Amino acid sequence: MNPNDDKPTDKRADRREKSSGARFYAVQALYQMEAAGQSADRVMREFEIHRLGAEDEDGRYLPADEGLFARIVDSAVNWQSRIDQATDRGLVAKWPIDRIDPVLRALFRAAGAELVTPQTPPKVVITEYVRLAEAFFPDGKEPKFVNAVLDHVARELRPEAF
Repeated sequence: MNPNDDKPTDKRADRREKSSGARFYAVQALYQMEAAGQSADRVMREFEIHRLGAEDEDGRYLPADEGLFARIVDSAVNWQSRIDQATDRGLVAKWPIDRIDPVLRALFRAAGAELVTPQTPPKVVITEYVRLAEAFFPDGKEPKFVNAVLDHVARELRPEAF
């Protein structure tokens, strides 16, 4: 067996891990921007200096694709109105986006940022953000809620992909 046979798989797994990390950090950054009233530039600078690739108390860190992180945050800010409107239409009429949990709001905005731009297939975006919802809300119903709302948003923003 050739030892180089595993390299493409390793590269794909590494790329997936970094993409997942970028999404995780983007949700956190969007949450922080709203909660602290900070600008995207300030929060992105803080994440790039202090969080992306930083070790936690246990010496572990979540690697991240810094380019994807920046694209998600930038797109979420630039397209926020369009993303929020599409998300509102995916929510129950009595629960507009400004009334839902702020972590979910950040998650919907990050996912919406990827759905507005055609770089990632919608089904991949939905799967990735449902996984993040499972991480943020391990015992709740939020992951199913996220799946349903993002399916609606994806079909609205990227109908050609379905």
